[in-house]
Amino acid sequence: MQRELFGTDGIRGTPGEFPLDARTVFAVGLALGEHLSARREASAVVLGMDPRESSPWLAGYLSAGLRQAGVEVRSAGVITTPGIAWLARTGPFAAGVMISASHNPYRDNGIKIFDRAGYKLPDEQEHRLEQRIFALLETDLSPRTVTPPIEAGLDRAYVDFLAGTFQGTLGGLRLVVDGANGAASHLAPALFRRVGADVVTVACEPDGRNINRDCGSLHLETLRETVLTVGADLGVAFDGDADRALFVSSSGRVVDGDGVLFLVARYLHERGRLARPGRSPVVVATLMSNLGLEVALGHFGIRLVRASVGDKYVLEEMLRQDALLGGEQSGHIIFREYATTGDGLLTALRVLEVLQSWQAALDDSLRDLVLYPQVVLNVPVRAKPPLEQLPQVDGEIAEARRELGDAARILVRYSGTEMVARVMVEGPDAARVRERAERIAAAIRSALG
Repeated sequence: MQRELFGTDGIRGTPGEFPLDARTVFAVGLALGEHLSARREASAVVLGMDPRESSPWLAGYLSAGLRQAGVEVRSAGVITTPGIAWLARTGPFAAGVMISASHNPYRDNGIKIFDRAGYKLPDEQEHRLEQRIFALLETDLSPRTVTPPIEAGLDRAYVDFLAGTFQGTLGGLRLVVDGANGAASHLAPALFRRVGADVVTVACEPDGRNINRDCGSLHLETLRETVLTVGADLGVAFDGDADRALFVSSSGRVVDGDGVLFLVARYLHERGRLARPGRSPVVVATLMSNLGLEVALGHFGIRLVRASVGDKYVLEEMLRQDALLGGEQSGHIIFREYATTGDGLLTALRVLEVLQSWQAALDDSLRDLVLYPQVVLNVPVRAKPPLEQLPQVDGEIAEARRELGDAARILVRYSGTEMVARVMVEGPDAARVRERAERIAAAIRSALG
């Protein structure tokens, strides 16, 4: 049976193994190059990567495939995923390709593709590309590798763009930056110092293997401890490719994407910048976003619309709603005024802009956001059969819905990028929410662990 290549965020796996073996990666480059050539878009592709030790290896085979199809490859070197999306949109490029596995451990890696407008490829286009890749793999394909020279001016242009979106200066605000030992490790401190922050760095020394290791947006303990120890005004953590950002306030409070959406939506709404003229204000979030966010936005006359999980699907819904702001609880925030994808550095600048304008601390700025107790559990699985085909799991979910009632939300789904099932239970009673989430997770472990 033919396997799928593309998940919810491009192609992801273990380098050296399908779908990131040399032949497949070369075929990805060749198929993409053929696609661009057929559409007469084959001027050049901009390529970037995060600092995993496998990234140059993958970039070499991908670049060779593109070149065999007659497409020039221009490398930005280590840069963030949104940096590649911005370059694809603003530069003389037919597409952008990022080598990264985002928040995954260093042993994983991936390939993300953006069109010339800076958007991730729609599912239908990914499917057509996937079919061509599999067809190429059936031929006598001989993979080669090349190393395109890095053009230093590409990442500088991206940082210049980001800095240009920020007016004024932070006046020495003390900011702790956790770069996740990833793509933002050098770019983020330079950017925030440029706009006037006093920057303290954490996990900004990538060695190829320490990306996301006990740091970054999935591991906020060190960031929180550092913020409290140095008396910082704020802390920000990125993931491996810096398309998301999470925050820690001066008191040590963790602020996720829901908090950011509430903060920025209020600020933009006050200034008439949340909706286009004649449109009602709307924010797009996902099924994972807390019900408290929906209630709090409603108090300010802002409607919340939910999309499927994945910033790609958030953006699709934003385009349908003509919304200017959207994002995920995980910290992917999309500002359509500036970008076509989630951008952690841009998100941090917008949060800093709000706090500077209001002359307020992050804790005070979020006092009107009251979140419902919510438990999210990640359960490793060995396979991903439909959950409704697992009687024990289906039964636990049904029982949870009966007990918790209409005031609660329950979402159980498989990750699109990892072999895990995610269990989210939310409701007014924290103890019952925790108990039901644990019972559902136990049923999944019993069936698939």
